Amino acid sequence: MNAINKPVNIVNVTYAQTKASVNTDALGMREMQQRVFEQREAQHLLVKAPPASGKSRALMFVALDKLYNQGRKKVIVAVPERSIGASFASTSLTKHGFWADWEIKHEHNLCDAGSSAGKVDAFIKFLEGPDAVLVCTHATLRFAFEKLAPGSFDGTVLAIDEFHHVSADTESSRLGALLRDVMNGSDVHIVAMTGSYFRGDSVPVLSPEDEAKFTPVTFNYYDQLNGYEHLRSLGIGHHFYQGRYTDAIDQVLDLGKKTIVHIPSVNSGESTKDKIEEVGRIIDAIGRVESTDPDTGIISVRREDNGEIVRVADLVDDTDQKKRGDTLHYLSHTASKERDAVDIIIALGMAKEGFDWPFAEHALTIGYRASLTEVIQIIGRVTRDSPGKSHAQFTNLIAEPDASQGEVKVSVNNMLKAITASLLMEQVLAPNFNFKTKKFDGDEPAKKGELKIKGFKEPSSDRVRQIVATDLNDLKATILQDDSFARAAAGSIDAETTNKVLIPKIIREKYPDLTEEQVEEVRQQVVVDSVIKNSEVRPVGDQRFIKMAEKFVNIDELNINLIDSVNPFQRAFEVLSKSVTPSVLRLIQDTITSTRIEFSEEEALALFPKIKTWKQVHGKSPDIRSEDPAEKRLAAALLFLQKLAARRKAVKAATETAELS
Repeated sequence: MNAINKPVNIVNVTYAQTKASVNTDALGMREMQQRVFEQREAQHLLVKAPPASGKSRALMFVALDKLYNQGRKKVIVAVPERSIGASFASTSLTKHGFWADWEIKHEHNLCDAGSSAGKVDAFIKFLEGPDAVLVCTHATLRFAFEKLAPGSFDGTVLAIDEFHHVSADTESSRLGALLRDVMNGSDVHIVAMTGSYFRGDSVPVLSPEDEAKFTPVTFNYYDQLNGYEHLRSLGIGHHFYQGRYTDAIDQVLDLGKKTIVHIPSVNSGESTKDKIEEVGRIIDAIGRVESTDPDTGIISVRREDNGEIVRVADLVDDTDQKKRGDTLHYLSHTASKERDAVDIIIALGMAKEGFDWPFAEHALTIGYRASLTEVIQIIGRVTRDSPGKSHAQFTNLIAEPDASQGEVKVSVNNMLKAITASLLMEQVLAPNFNFKTKKFDGDEPAKKGELKIKGFKEPSSDRVRQIVATDLNDLKATILQDDSFARAAAGSIDAETTNKVLIPKIIREKYPDLTEEQVEEVRQQVVVDSVIKNSEVRPVGDQRFIKMAEKFVNIDELNINLIDSVNPFQRAFEVLSKSVTPSVLRLIQDTITSTRIEFSEEEALALFPKIKTWKQVHGKSPDIRSEDPAEKRLAAALLFLQKLAARRKAVKAATETAELS
């Protein structure tokens, strides 16, 4: 019954277990916290680091320095949910070598139960009083700000946890508007922290002008996971099902792993619309219910295959709030410390952001998740370092498109977007290279971690260097969330159009301050970094070969033109082709091909040389009715250019006629 079909992993990363990210220095700081503390004098700090890297303690170190050494009077920490407030509770730092402790009075922890009005009053009273530290929710900060002027934040440090909740769209994000007003109307110092600095709705977190005011500190996922003591590998994969997911879940639910199961939203196509029944079906796939603990709500289920007891926590059933509260209390106070306290957690909207269960090994998520942030937060639940955990796994159980149903196009897009999200995670989780220009064949050899490429343009300005150093993954996320990239990832848009037209167009929109030369430098970084991280490197004797577009190329002979000929995200379609039936694959191809092809003038002109080559090779123009997606796209581009030429000819003729008359 259990784990019949092994899910197909898109990402398999093995780490070196260097312990660098978990060891501490003489001040009690981990590697990431040291990097943040080095920038402690910056007025606005932006910390991008993965879950479990120690962001909350990094904030404590910086905030205490600002209180003791930089003349700040108060620290306000804002978190998205009450439960996350516990991360900023009073902490003894001196016993680990630091020169002060993080202390917060009970009345200034506004993440406890209580009315919002009472918390707003307590917030304002804190600003007027002598005490130094307060923790509240984002909501309390917003409500309090409605009663305060921006100048009330003079002399404060404002720390915003899970910063991706902010948005540059001030119409929809009151937190974003608050941040801008406080930055412009006070001398506030800001420490912004996030493990996933991009939003699922594609809206930027900050405007380019506001982001330029921040000093970024980036500690990437590879730095974090490579420096663990216990966790050695991570897999990210997909399993496709037909019918109802409850009939397929036993194929991917590994009962030997500590697992968080996230069932789909009741508004999604994967949901049966009865979440309680879905939990019952999942429990049936495990075995037979023996008992339910009246104090904790933990359900004991006896496995049918070997008779062992599996302890299940149900966070979906919200009909009895006290019972769910008891379960949450047990998970946060007992299960987070005792490995045998629980085996499987079933959740819907919970157990994601900030949820701490270090023993979790497998995140099984049913249904497509539109938000990259949500995917990263879920993966972050299983990537914590814990004794006895050598491998972490994220599995996305996704519905296959069914030709008999009307939502085929939506289903195909969901599949492609889920896989491209995983490809983004591969980019985030893989080791980083430093790319350099290879000037001539006798050039000095590349250093460790360097890759030399002929024709490659290195960053020529501090702005480009800053984007490359801190924003590359965020830029890739923006690219992958662009609507055209579902088709590009599936290979229906040729590599050169993807790399030389679509990607620079998105870069210009995201960074309007860049010159064309700088756009090209950033573009090359994105394409080269993406292609290299998606490629396989093999040593042969004393040489290394890299596999790109089904060819092995000597790594010493890499050039930018060769790399530009590779679609950096095409492996998404390769994964699909190996993991679905031929009939489903054909349905996916037909759906992509039938999508109305739209062009910008820039895209069509970029394809014109290919159109001319096609005519020379085949002796005819490409056919719009062709079964070949590449030929069909060239034909559509030719049609677009012919219509464009006809329109321009008509406009010119009309202008000449008007002048004559």
